[in-house]
Amino acid sequence: MRPSLGSTRLTRLAAPAVALLLALTACGGGDDPDGNGPDDPSGTVEAEPYLPVPDGVELTAQGSDLAVGDTATVAYELSQDKIGAIEITVTSLEKANFDLFVGWELTKEIRKTAPYFVRAKVTNVGDTDLGGSPVPLYAVDGDNRLIESSLFTGTFKPCESASFPKKYKTGDTHKACRVYLVPGQGDLAAASFRPDQEFDPIVWAGDVVKADNGQDGKGDGKGDGAGKGDGGGKGDGGGKGDGGGKGDGGGKGDG
Repeated sequence: MRPSLGSTRLTRLAAPAVALLLALTACGGGDDPDGNGPDDPSGTVEAEPYLPVPDGVELTAQGSDLAVGDTATVAYELSQDKIGAIEITVTSLEKANFDLFVGWELTKEIRKTAPYFVRAKVTNVGDTDLGGSPVPLYAVDGDNRLIESSLFTGTFKPCESASFPKKYKTGDTHKACRVYLVPGQGDLAAASFRPDQEFDPIVWAGDVVKADNGQDGKGDGKGDGAGKGDGGGKGDGGGKGDGGGKGDGGGKGDG
């Protein structure tokens, strides 16, 4: 059983209907605290696809260690009969601060975390319309814990687009940003893809840059429902630790 920080709700001061669900699942590390996989940093191609994908789609090998700016082609099960195949390019890892959350109620619990943004470019290369589903990425902190992204029910302008558009078909490309609150004001070590505990995670690491403070955190008050988990896969541990717990995508140590 993985330790969990549970969920808290962050409410906008001027509009109680606008909230942020902070789904923080802290997962302990395994035998590989640095989350290192194969030595090839570019990511090799799977000899046999681990899930059925369209002809011509070559999946990046499980366990690949990538750098920010590299692209991985991955597949994951959204449901028993629904498989997504996407190309993910993690474009930046960013350290934010709570000045960007102006207008949102920040509890003591939230203040004990450190906010980070992960930005990525994602292209749908499969046959499934992924519209409305979350972008399947975890964060991994410096203690090799898997961190779920925070879920906003209103627009958070500094880091929007945590989910795919309502229509997201083959060939569509989406610029995504996900917010992660690292417990204990810890560090962000990597972004990762790990759809289930048997999957040897794919990780992106690199320099963490300062997030742009040019915008505030005001939302538009239009929500998609509060208190809902992200879905989209099972996350189980930072790095290559085992254990379980539902998450929103893949994690590597992670999402």
